[in-house]
Amino acid sequence: MTARRRRQIAWGLRGAALLALLAYLPGWHASRSGGLVVLEHWLNRPILLIGTAVVLIVASLLIELEFRTRFAQIGCAAVLAPLVVAAVPVLALSLVFSSHGGREDRFVSPNRPDRVLTVTNVAFSTDPVYQVELEAGSGWSARHWSMGIWNTRGGDFVRIDWSGPDQITVTGREKLTVFDVLPDGSPSVPRVLPRQDATAGAGF
Repeated sequence: MTARRRRQIAWGLRGAALLALLAYLPGWHASRSGGLVVLEHWLNRPILLIGTAVVLIVASLLIELEFRTRFAQIGCAAVLAPLVVAAVPVLALSLVFSSHGGREDRFVSPNRPDRVLTVTNVAFSTDPVYQVELEAGSGWSARHWSMGIWNTRGGDFVRIDWSGPDQITVTGREKLTVFDVLPDGSPSVPRVLPRQDATAGAGF
């Protein structure tokens, strides 16, 4: 293979790496509160997309270089060995993070089928830690809004309910945290009330 052909392939791989990074950026942006659900679901894949970009860049460097001498081959092995060693625990951790926890419960508003509460267990221990989000809208226009991460160990989270047509209540052992759903589908700043001042509906 000629040097020119190697350079063409190397730059093609770098272009593909750039595309992978550019694909991840809208997914990362959509993962924030208020982001589009569809983009977050499909493109917020940092391990897949950033990992692919790194592999393509390393491959492009290897293809562009010639390793005809023994010294060059030893140098190449010395560079690749740490990368391989570092990649193994990263892949193992990514498998653990993707398979552990992650149970998601969904609760549709009794009056608005386009508003859904999602409660996801993101804990890596026996004590659940719940990430709560409100999804509003449908199709490509649907957005998700963060309502916080709740640790059950402190007693602040016992259950969550649609306590009214446009109201969500997180029930704790000693207090209630009440969110109003605004016209655009986002949750309001929460109000904290004593436990005895509100009633609980059907929920999580």
